[in-house]
Parts: sequence; C-alpha cells; structure tokens
Amino acid sequence: MTIEDDITTLRSTRESARVDPANARSWLLLSALRSADFDAAQLSRADQLVLDCEDAVDDSRKDEARRLVLDWFSTGGRAWVRINERTADAWADDVEAFRGAAGLLGVVLAKTETPEQVVDTVQRLGGNVPVIPLVESALGIEEAVRIAAAPGAFRLAFGSGDYRRDTGAANEPLAMAYPRSRLVVASRIGGLPGPIDGPTVGSAHPLLREQSSDAVALGMTGRICLDLEQPAVVNEVLSPAPADVAWALDFLAEFEAAGAVIRDGSDKPRLARARLITERSRLFRVEPS
Repeated sequence: MTIEDDITTLRSTRESARVDPANARSWLLLSALRSADFDAAQLSRADQLVLDCEDAVDDSRKDEARRLVLDWFSTGGRAWVRINERTADAWADDVEAFRGAAGLLGVVLAKTETPEQVVDTVQRLGGNVPVIPLVESALGIEEAVRIAAAPGAFRLAFGSGDYRRDTGAANEPLAMAYPRSRLVVASRIGGLPGPIDGPTVGSAHPLLREQSSDAVALGMTGRICLDLEQPAVVNEVLSPAPADVAWALDFLAEFEAAGAVIRDGSDKPRLARARLITERSRLFRVEPS
C-alpha cells in the first residue's frame, strides 16, 4: 500500500468514529495556509475540524488559502471552513469558491451580527450547506435570538476574543457569563444544539480545564480548540463523568423498578438529567465508574 492509501484508510476509520457536528465537543481551528498539517488535524482527537480562511489569513493570501483547502478536498479531505464576514469583500469570493465543493462539511460565518447575513450565506452556498454563525460582538450577542432562528443556522459559536476587544470585557468567568448565557438561551429558543464556546489561548491544561468547566456550567456544549493537544482535554471535560453515568444508570434502574411512576417533585428534573447523561454517555462512549 502507498502512503496515500494509508491516509485514505485512516480517514475512513476516523470519519466513521467522529462525533456528529450537532453534538461535537471539540472544534479544532487551523489556518488554511497550514496545508502540511491538514491530514494530522483531520486524524486528531478533535470531533470536528475547521480550516480558517478568515483571521488566520492575511488579505493578500486569501486566494492561496482557498486553493490549498480545495486542493486538499480533492484528495478526500473533509472539514468545515471559517469564511470571512458578510460585510467583507472576501466573503463573496469565499462562497463562490466553496459552493458545491466536495469535502465541505459546512461553514463558520465570522463576525455574524444579523440573521440576514446567515440567510445570504446559506443561499449563496446553494441552500443546503449548514452555517454556524460565529457571534463576536456586542451587537451579535444582542441579536443572538434572531440569528439562532435564521433559516440555515446550524449551531451558534462564540468568538470570545473579538467580543472582548469589542466590549473591553475581561477574560474572566464573571465577565464572560452574560454572552455565554445569552448564546445558550438563544440556542434553546431557536431549537439549536448547545453553542460552541470560544477557545482557551495557550497550552496550559489546568487553565483549559477550568475555562471548559465554566462553559459547561453555563450550558455550552462545544469549544473551539487551537492546537492538537486541546481536543483530548475538551472532550473529557465536556463529556459526562463516569461517576455521573453510574448515578444516571442507577437512578433509571431504580425508577423503572418502582414502576416508572413519579413519586415527588424532584423526580422529573432528576429523570431528565439522568436521560441526558445516558444519551451523551452513549454518544461519547463513556463507561460508568
């Protein structure tokens, strides 16, 4: 077998085991100019891969970035692509280049601030490509409910770095609680999966765990990752703990043994939590402790 055959086999194996985008925990963001790393990123622990044609690429190299992504798609690569914001000149070139591209799983729309920007992107891509609005400003956060309800919106994501630049907010749990909660509520109202949180900058795993736990506590169900080491940590924190899975299975068994009858006011919320934990444990292959 050739190296190309080996990569094809590995890709097929990895894709069959990959968590679907609606439930994906780790979203690995990689510059579209780093084509030498595309295969390693696709075969990594990340639930989903996003190739970045926006902030990671200088305006003078946008065409080069698109070409590298499309060339990789032609070899069997598959990924999401972060495209430029609707108000940028590069947006039109992005949607033209990627419309109908084999290997395109969906797009992440940078700096989304209105539902119309989502609709325009969906339509220009042919009407059947999922779009993740990346909300990165005060206006975007306040418009989050309408953005989540836009036809074609697949899942919301939080551009936390640009949000902090726009508002002057600190990178602290209290300062980030409102925009995160706003996206969680908007997703619920819009009938979307839980939103994807912004990344932790740096490779310190304790900080990554802490910030990921903060996101989970507020209802976020995914996180953007910036290197190949982060997905493993994010996947662990955003999955049910083995002890929680054991509790959920025990509770459900006890509930069924008692005739599946609500006994008091605490049963319904505990039942909902137990069912959610067992569902996510199956998705992420978490065994009870």
